[in-house]
Amino acid sequence: MCGIIGLVGRPGVHVNQLLYDGLTVLQHRGQDAAGILTDTDGNFRLRKGNGLVSDVFYKRHMLRLEGNIGIGHVRYPTAGSSSTAEAQPFYVNSPYGLALAHNGNLTNADVLLRELQDESMRHINTTSDSELLLNVLAVELGSRSRGLTIQGEAHIDIDAIFSAVSAVHSRVKGGYACVAVIAGYGLLAFRDPNGIRPLVYGTRAVEGGQEYVVASESVAASALGFDIERDVMPGEAIFISTSGHLFSRTCAEPAPYTPCVFEHVYFARPDSVIDGISVYQARLNQGDRLAQRLLEEWQDHDIDVVIPIPDSGRLAALQMAKTLDIPYREGFVKNRYVGRTFIMPGQALRRKSVRKKLNAIEREFSGKNVLLVDDSIVRGTTSQQIIEMAREVGAKKVYFASAAPPVRHPNVYGIDMPTVDEFIANNKTVDEISATIGSDRLFYQTVEDLLEVTGRENPLVEGFDASCFNGEYITGDIDEAYLTKLSAARNDAAKSGSHQDDSVIELHNDEEG
Repeated sequence: MCGIIGLVGRPGVHVNQLLYDGLTVLQHRGQDAAGILTDTDGNFRLRKGNGLVSDVFYKRHMLRLEGNIGIGHVRYPTAGSSSTAEAQPFYVNSPYGLALAHNGNLTNADVLLRELQDESMRHINTTSDSELLLNVLAVELGSRSRGLTIQGEAHIDIDAIFSAVSAVHSRVKGGYACVAVIAGYGLLAFRDPNGIRPLVYGTRAVEGGQEYVVASESVAASALGFDIERDVMPGEAIFISTSGHLFSRTCAEPAPYTPCVFEHVYFARPDSVIDGISVYQARLNQGDRLAQRLLEEWQDHDIDVVIPIPDSGRLAALQMAKTLDIPYREGFVKNRYVGRTFIMPGQALRRKSVRKKLNAIEREFSGKNVLLVDDSIVRGTTSQQIIEMAREVGAKKVYFASAAPPVRHPNVYGIDMPTVDEFIANNKTVDEISATIGSDRLFYQTVEDLLEVTGRENPLVEGFDASCFNGEYITGDIDEAYLTKLSAARNDAAKSGSHQDDSVIELHNDEEG
């Protein structure tokens, strides 16, 4: 669920500050690591490290990140470890000099690793599948551009670039959105054939020409003053040259257009538009439908007030209160200096952070039957502790509503839901889940309702990846053996021992500190 951004500015104008600002807008998509790479006259400048954007970049780093083309990344660790060595972007020297930042997970990473090592003689330095993707692109691009020259100088043409992306799509499986820089040539962006992971591009007219941005969410572009042109379509590649010319081509065989529905449940900012669907409106729709279901099941309810779990439960709660004709109240104050607990690496850290993140307003709970509304329930960490907090400040009864269905299956496409053992809904009925989190009654959205109300705004979207809810893996390559192996490699216990020595990272940075 990482955040990526790519920029092509006017010649002679550095994009370092725009990249920094864009990453801060995308910080909600990953708070583990951040990185920026720029291209100045065919030379790469790179700074990356663990921490928030503001922790990684200081003035001295920004001054060295020169160039009118660049890419940036905020990391949320899924595949791989949380080592600094796996912060992105990654780069390789051949062909031309190639750098890449990636959002998503590759489901055939083991196959790609063997092919790269045994057939292409490529050295892979980390366990990150992003480094695998970069090297696959490097192999395919190198094989198609070998021998292309202009007046004796190495050269690459548009057809070779798009052909290389087509070959990547044919070899790689999973969900991925990428931005890449080819040193001295321009910016390349592409998206998996199903459009699982989001990617949009925008433009702005400036004195001296046109500037371009590609990003995980529209808000990162609009916040920088760019006009959103459209989503990068599934299987499409966009190349923007150093001179500011844009080329695009569909580079994959047609596949169902099925973006990730969890973007609209939790991940994306509400002010983003993803795949032509307003995240804000989708969450209102989810709340409205859930309220209708509640009324169908429980006409004589005794709910006094609807209270959201900030921030991602707020819109669903607001619409639920309106549909139920019940007062809406803000009952929790969020500490803005504690990050999103869902994307924290490890259950122990998440558990410790919940009470630091939220504080209850007693007068909104005391003596009342409250309906708490959240975007989803995954591990149950937040839900259980918040219900306890509500009771501690005097709530008579605590009901709970989830705008998403029960999470019962691993997500393999870039969301940290690798193992069913960590899901509170695993092998439990709704009543059993309710008892576990301590609620007096629990309401879930149905899968059918979630998909219907989320997809209303864009008929071009043929469906959604909802695999964590329904167990249907749209890439068609996931079986029980894969899920078992994934669970062993990426559960919390495995991650706790996966931290690597960070001393090698300075090989990739301009300077120390």
